[in-house]
Amino acid sequence: MAGTPSNHATGWRPEPDSKASLWQLATLFLRLGVTAFGGPAAHIAMMEGEVVNRRRWLDRQRFLDLLGVANLLPGPSSSELAIYIGQSQAGWAGLLLGGACFILPAALLTATIAWAYMRFGSLPQTAGILYGIRPVVVAIILQALRRLGQTALKTRFLMMIAIGAAAASLAGFGPVWILLCCGAVVLAERNAERLRSLPALFGFVPTAAIITQWSLGNLFLVFLKLGAVVFGSGYVLVAFLRADLMDRLHWLTEKQLLDAVAVGQITPGPVFSTATFIGYILAGGKGAVLATVAIFLPAFFLVACTGPFLPRLRKSKIVSALLDGVNAGSLGLMLAVVLFLARAAIFDLITALTAIGSATFLLRFKVNPTWLMLVGAVLGIVYSVPHVR
Repeated sequence: MAGTPSNHATGWRPEPDSKASLWQLATLFLRLGVTAFGGPAAHIAMMEGEVVNRRRWLDRQRFLDLLGVANLLPGPSSSELAIYIGQSQAGWAGLLLGGACFILPAALLTATIAWAYMRFGSLPQTAGILYGIRPVVVAIILQALRRLGQTALKTRFLMMIAIGAAAASLAGFGPVWILLCCGAVVLAERNAERLRSLPALFGFVPTAAIITQWSLGNLFLVFLKLGAVVFGSGYVLVAFLRADLMDRLHWLTEKQLLDAVAVGQITPGPVFSTATFIGYILAGGKGAVLATVAIFLPAFFLVACTGPFLPRLRKSKIVSALLDGVNAGSLGLMLAVVLFLARAAIFDLITALTAIGSATFLLRFKVNPTWLMLVGAVLGIVYSVPHVR
């Protein structure tokens, strides 16, 4: 709760007393699954607005800790954050419900688009939707950065860590290495005397048998491997999809891969639902179900294994320093994303006014971001046809 005292020695704050019901979890994450456009950074911003600001299920520090760990796990970070939030509110049932309700709308919509694609041979026009939504996404992420930064960046040193993470991301360094470096730097700054007791950390990358032949079982194994080893954003997933499904296995053509990426961009919810589209192309409804289940299954497993230990780990001064560094690095990565998106989204008077208007409504009038996304999509469709570059 807002008035709950924090433990200054550890940085840990207890969760608010109120817990969400399963119905509340389901309705929230179903709505986010339908309206959360814009990729992981936008999803995280919308979750923070709902879970921390509006509903007060978690305090901001707890939210940041869940986000920091989700960013260090392989798989879709925003989906893992939804699973963590569900687990924190309602245990095992919440873990399954939070994740499934966030993923299901995107998977169903993507499967529908895949059916139309296979029937008609092309995608519907998407430029207008993206034209109107992208400036709104920029404003939503900026609002979340402002709020989360007030909690995570408690010192000038942590601010410098966040700026350094943003610069490293813009320079092309991988997100996992950036986060690990941020955590290590803060750990070294705070706990120089204790570093000798820090256990060695070993990266875990599951091995998989070399798959060359087509079968439904092999389809499942390929996407299970992707869900277990792909770190970072949906753009990283695209690189793995190209390497595995196009170059090595020759299951997809370049045009099909590009169309799958486009579907991931225009549909709400996790970008990893691209797997649903590819699964449908390769094997119809069965392939869509198998690919979707396989790519998200590791996320549920990893959250189930790590979630119960997070409060205990936060009390360790070593782990607390690591998490503070990772949290600052996560905000730096979000800053890099918003700079990249702003460059692509704001390029004329209409998009600039959309971004400024969205930021005004969010910061001054506290308008729900969902409505702004819907308005942006409608305005984009109406205006963009003769103007989109």
